[in-house]
Amino acid sequence: MSAGQRVKTARKDGRQVVTLRRNAENDQVVVHCEVYPVNSLRVEPIRPGPFFFQTEKEATAFVEETSRALEYLGCTVS
Repeated sequence: MSAGQRVKTARKDGRQVVTLRRNAENDQVVVHCEVYPVNSLRVEPIRPGPFFFQTEKEATAFVEETSRALEYLGCTVS
């Protein structure tokens, strides 16, 4: 996720399954996450977190590692 790219979306079989949003709040970087379970008809996402980081580098590493895990699970991340 580059400095300009603040949102990443993961899709599996054409369905959106995860959205990660990164933004600065009160001298911290916060990652908000929305998870749409693939094994249910749930319309509203599950929202784990938010996840707080002291630096942009830490938040970016978290998002990149999460994205890589989702790719291993067969998702397309953009």
